[in-house]
Amino acid sequence: MRPTITSVGPLLEQIGADTGLTAATLGFLGSVPLLVWAVVSPFALAVSRRFGMSATVFGALVLLAIGTVVRSLPGPVAALWLGTALIGVALALMNVLMPAVIKRDAPTRVPALMALYTALLGGAGAIASGVAVPVSNAGPTPDDWRLALAITGLAALPVAAGAWAWFRRNEPGRGIRSSRMPGRTGIWTDRVAWAVAGYMGVQATLFYMTLTWLAAISTSLGRSPVAAGVDVMVYQLVSIVSSLALPLVLRGRIRRWIPALLPVLAVIGVIGLMLQPAALSLWIVLIGLSSGASLSMALTLMADRARDHDQSTALSGMAQSVGYIIAAAGPVAFGLAYALTGGWLLSLGILLAVLLAQMIIGVAAGRDRHVLTPIP
Repeated sequence: MRPTITSVGPLLEQIGADTGLTAATLGFLGSVPLLVWAVVSPFALAVSRRFGMSATVFGALVLLAIGTVVRSLPGPVAALWLGTALIGVALALMNVLMPAVIKRDAPTRVPALMALYTALLGGAGAIASGVAVPVSNAGPTPDDWRLALAITGLAALPVAAGAWAWFRRNEPGRGIRSSRMPGRTGIWTDRVAWAVAGYMGVQATLFYMTLTWLAAISTSLGRSPVAAGVDVMVYQLVSIVSSLALPLVLRGRIRRWIPALLPVLAVIGVIGLMLQPAALSLWIVLIGLSSGASLSMALTLMADRARDHDQSTALSGMAQSVGYIIAAAGPVAFGLAYALTGGWLLSLGILLAVLLAQMIIGVAAGRDRHVLTPIP
């Protein structure tokens, strides 16, 4: 799933040179999937109830492949925007349903399976980031970003077939539902749900700001486009390590404080990048470790703060809708700050403010409470 969006960052310079899009507009391109997720996520629960989880996931993966093809079509730049929007719809449905599927099928192993899911996302995304630029130069035309986006994105087709077979075999049935049916509005007025949504938003803002602009930062420091793509790949690869390690620390009394502590490594990394940009590789590792664990933590909260998979689906839809509204502003603000100042200092300052917000919200999100349950 993630290769459809992680391959864009390393190709931004090629896209900009070919289409004439400005830095701020390219930042908005990175925000389009997030805005679509924000709009579509609340409807994922209704769609899955209507068609079943297996059919919904399969349909989303087919739509993902269609969006990838449309985005890569030659001609007017409108195809780039339309394809990106279709990809956003597909990913929104899958993003919301995965925590609920894990909550339904393995309620006692949520942290471990959520960590594995996050690691798989990171691994696939990392590979796409690393190969995007080389693939764009592998065809008859150099800097063929459309070719790179098509090849990295169409890997979703075999995944679609595998997901269809697996879900058809394992889904309990379309008619089976939890005995607790969360109200459509109740989740939106719940304080626990808003804490989870806020945490989702700030961690996603960190990830997508970094994913969209890390390659540009890298090339501005003198690295080649291929090396910049590798930097984005490394950022995601190290996130796999931290996402897999998260269940090991989510134990005992310290579990309560983990959501607030995870941004610390990224704070060190961003400050280091501001003061000693030559050590970029080290700062990428620190930011990546924080980012991977934070995503895994956010997804775990969507399952842990619900009592059953219906509540988890409702919470996931609400949290991801709110979260991605917040996150969508990130790449645009980052690019706009760079366009206004001609440097990265203000942009990195925005990133620090996001991390501070993650620490504060993490204190509330870390409390062991459930949605739609009276708080004493």
